[in-house]
Amino acid sequence: MTSTPSPARYGVVGNPIAHSRSPYIHETFAHQTGISLSYERIQAPLDRFADTVQAFFQEGGSGLNVTVPFKEQAFDLAQAHLHPRADLAGAVNTLWLHDGAIQGDNTDGVGLLDDLVRLGHPPGGCRILLVGAGGAARGVMFPLLQAGCAKLRVVNRTPDRARQLRDHVAQRVPSFAVKLEAGGLPEAEGAWDIVINATSSSLDQTSPDLPAGLYAQGALAYDMVYAAQSTPFMQQALASGAAQAADGLGMLVAQAAASFAIWHGVAPDITQVMEGLRGQLAGA
Repeated sequence: MTSTPSPARYGVVGNPIAHSRSPYIHETFAHQTGISLSYERIQAPLDRFADTVQAFFQEGGSGLNVTVPFKEQAFDLAQAHLHPRADLAGAVNTLWLHDGAIQGDNTDGVGLLDDLVRLGHPPGGCRILLVGAGGAARGVMFPLLQAGCAKLRVVNRTPDRARQLRDHVAQRVPSFAVKLEAGGLPEAEGAWDIVINATSSSLDQTSPDLPAGLYAQGALAYDMVYAAQSTPFMQQALASGAAQAADGLGMLVAQAAASFAIWHGVAPDITQVMEGLRGQLAGA
């Protein structure tokens, strides 16, 4: 009798993690492409991320997505084997093994750029305000700059962290320095074409404490968090003059598709997954 091999094991690691839609996304991609896999949610203790990842791979795991608050720890874990875009970002959201060593990449920027284009707001030539200076912000700064934005200002509740992120980017690619600004939330003032909330505030049903009058004519407000209803940030933005507000569901699916392609060598179609997730959220 011939035994059937177990499907390759994948997962997403974070804390909290129960809300993650990644299992549905990757299982749907696998069905599309005829790939056999299992995909699970893994909640790592806040002080045991590296142990959790090492155990997953030692037990035969093939690949992990990484979400808040572990993207910078994932960078440290994979530092010897990083894709250049992850190295620039200083944050990792995709891990896998190659020749027994943990590899790291960051697909957040790819996911965001794809979704901005889908929404009709390609970042080239735009003035962009990025709210937050954690792993999510790190993952998208270089792609936004490489896409040709005119200006990028990062603001954070802790101003020093925003300035450290600006300095990190300017040191790695000095030609970007002229486009970069940083400061605290009150220093968000200006007229911006795209305002991106890279904080997790909407998970707590709050919005960043931003000044009024941030939105240029036709501006987009983009929340990296996704939800069944408009997030608090989206509601705040529309009330403050944004022409359009979008959540991060498209970015979530697009970055997952990029991770899937890294692991399996095939690019899935995101349309079916987007429609399915919107239906799930509406029925939740």
